[in-house]
Amino acid sequence: MTGVETAFTPLLSLVGGILIGVSAVLLMLAQGRIMGATGILSGLITAGTVGDKGWRAAMVAGMISGPLLIFALSGEMPVVEVPVSMPMVLIGGFIVGIGVTFGSGCTSGHGVCGMARLSKRSFVATATFMVVCFATVYVIRHVIGV
Repeated sequence: MTGVETAFTPLLSLVGGILIGVSAVLLMLAQGRIMGATGILSGLITAGTVGDKGWRAAMVAGMISGPLLIFALSGEMPVVEVPVSMPMVLIGGFIVGIGVTFGSGCTSGHGVCGMARLSKRSFVATATFMVVCFATVYVIRHVIGV
C-alpha cells in the first residue's frame, strides 16, 4: 500500500450529488440543454450566439466560484491533494480529452443526464468509464505504486 487514501465523506457527497442533480434538472427545464461539463465549456469557446454563451458562462463561473463560496463561509479554502506528479496530471487530462471526444461526452453528461434520460449509449459509456477508472486506480496504486 502506498499510503494514498480516499476520504470517505458520505454527507458531503450526498449534498454534492443533490446539488448536481438539481442543477441538471434546472438547466434542462430552463434551457432544454444537457448538463455535461466539457460540452458546456467547449460550447462557451465555440458557441455562435450571445444567448448561448450567457448560460454557459454562468455555469462555468459557478463551477469556478464554488471554492470561493466555501472560503467565504468557512474562512478556509478547500484542500485539494493530487497524489501524482504534474506530468501525470497532464497526461491524464489529455487522455480524458480524447475519451470525451470519442465518447461523445463526459462523465457528467452521460452519467448524470444521459442515464436519467435512459439513454442506452450513456449506460454503456458510464459502465465503460467506471470499469476503466477501477482498472486505472488499481494499476496506479497497486502495480505501479504511485
